[in-house]
Amino acid sequence: MLEEDAVSLHDAPTRSLNMIEAINEALDVMMARDPDVVILGEDVGYFGGVFRATAGLQGKYGKNRVFDSPINECGIIGAAVGMAAYGLRPVPEIQFADYIYPGLDQLVSEAARLRYRSAGEFVAPITVRSPFGGGIFGGQTHSQSPEALFTHVAGLKTVIPSTPHDAKGLLIAAIEDNDPVIFFEPKRIYNGPFDGYYDNPSKSWKNHAGGKVPEGYYSIPLGKARVVREGAAMTVLAYGTMIHVVEAVLAEKGVDAEIIDLRTLVPLDIETVQKSVEKTGKCLIVHEATRTSGFGAELSALVQERCFYHLEAPIERVTGFDTPYPHSLEWAYFPGPVRIGEAVDRLMKD
Repeated sequence: MLEEDAVSLHDAPTRSLNMIEAINEALDVMMARDPDVVILGEDVGYFGGVFRATAGLQGKYGKNRVFDSPINECGIIGAAVGMAAYGLRPVPEIQFADYIYPGLDQLVSEAARLRYRSAGEFVAPITVRSPFGGGIFGGQTHSQSPEALFTHVAGLKTVIPSTPHDAKGLLIAAIEDNDPVIFFEPKRIYNGPFDGYYDNPSKSWKNHAGGKVPEGYYSIPLGKARVVREGAAMTVLAYGTMIHVVEAVLAEKGVDAEIIDLRTLVPLDIETVQKSVEKTGKCLIVHEATRTSGFGAELSALVQERCFYHLEAPIERVTGFDTPYPHSLEWAYFPGPVRIGEAVDRLMKD
């Protein structure tokens, strides 16, 4: 970040925005700063995206920079790879993360390998935006959390914000990055934080600290976690929607836990994780994706390798189940307050 931009972050007035508005603003800021930034995807132009994250941008920047694509995820990513190789900074949108799989070969075999296979002659500054996760009764084809697939691929970066403030700063950093970034947006918290109690009234970002978004340009470095709150009883590792669920559970139980919002899974801020676990001696990992080979397994292995002699209890994981995301049993699948609370109780007993 430029020095003057860092200063402006502290001095700039803030507004209360939801995550959709913050993402839209990040795209607007980067399109104004860099004429090479282009947006493509299904319905992103005239319609402004299914969640309206690109609303108004085609009217402001024209159809050559914000344009609709066919319903062809392989083609969207393939076109983005070509654009990046020719010097553009494409920001393709995959309408739902569940539909990213047809573009997987282009992401893994082309985008992630371009810098390496060309000995640095070409780069792939692509930022793939996609809403992900459950909590909106989307069923098995609109609720998936495939982040672990991308963390396995050398050359890809994986980013997941949990607040509007972070969404804007992280998206700006992702667009500026010369390597491909998968930017997953937790759609359950687009309009407000979610405490996991699905039958409670919806909340707004208006009165949440994370909803205060500075005007103008600012970036949040990729690979730097955020300590949501400090504590001594245990370390909780989470990201996206789960940050707000674990906050609510721990507050209700009165547990002095340290909560770490990973923000980026790759690159991972393992130093912050290690420092916290060495201090607390206990670790709880929470994510919505399926359990087997989920990113929590990698986190558990890293904590075990680095913090073994500091651990006072087995590492706990609370995740989705190894099934398709069920529509009628969504809240049984979702790692909600009951299952998280039970894991907290087990750690506190040890």
